[in-house]
Amino acid sequence: MSGRMMVGYAQKDAISAATQKLRRAALPASLFAASFAMFVMAFVDPAPALDAPAARAPETTPLPMFKNPRAALRAGLETYHNGDAATSVAALRYAAEGGEPLAQWKLGRMYADGDGVARDDVKAYEYFSRIVEHFAEADPDPRERSMAANAFVAVGLYLRDGLSAAKIEPDLDRAFELFRYAATYFRNADAQYYLGRMYLDGVGVKKDLRQSMSWLELAARKGHPQAQAVLGRLMYSGEAGGGAAQKARGLMYLTLARDAVAGGANEQWIIDAQAKALASASEADRKAAVALLEDYLRARN
Repeated sequence: MSGRMMVGYAQKDAISAATQKLRRAALPASLFAASFAMFVMAFVDPAPALDAPAARAPETTPLPMFKNPRAALRAGLETYHNGDAATSVAALRYAAEGGEPLAQWKLGRMYADGDGVARDDVKAYEYFSRIVEHFAEADPDPRERSMAANAFVAVGLYLRDGLSAAKIEPDLDRAFELFRYAATYFRNADAQYYLGRMYLDGVGVKKDLRQSMSWLELAARKGHPQAQAVLGRLMYSGEAGGGAAQKARGLMYLTLARDAVAGGANEQWIIDAQAKALASASEADRKAAVALLEDYLRARN
């Protein structure tokens, strides 16, 4: 093995070590699971602010197994989290028709992902669109903001790419509006990333590198791997600063992105971009990247 390769592996190990050392101080996975459970309970516990107003809750006759849409929502989520996603669908559908946004969102995600049901992007689009229509005019409860933002992004993606099964043609203007709304009002990292990409690629909007960098960096600071990878690649190559490369900072973001992904087929471009930058970086840039990485993770934790 050549001396250059040995140095490369040593520096790569140093970056990996820096990442793992500081990640030990991060919140344990059990706390994340607990936080998610609290998030779900916040929706299903009785709360007047979440009761569906008569104006948007259709008059329905409760099914024998459900007292009301809120009870159906609770039953559907409980059944889903007990591992019976298929059985939960009936309860969630009843809750969704009764105006429960969380049920609409959960069904949208299940149909979009093929989770417990056959994948159906048309149904997913319809459920997500209900949430968008509702929250375009009504301010969400603080507990609903993340869910609402996710629905705005989902509809934005369907409109960006089009949905032939529903005879929906691509609508880049509308997709841009939805991403911008979710990026600014909800400060959603996914929306900020997609908005940054539209500015970067000049898709649906005039190409604007400055705007792209601004949105990508907002998402990257929230730990969005794709935003970190694109931002890091732009910084490393010098495209971000009008030709003035920020190699150490770019390598830092690429390494953060590489560390966050599992290595699936859709993420291989991130792995390749980080490996390419690492192989071409000077020893000084690698050392500087390690220092920046440690500072970044320490400040975040």
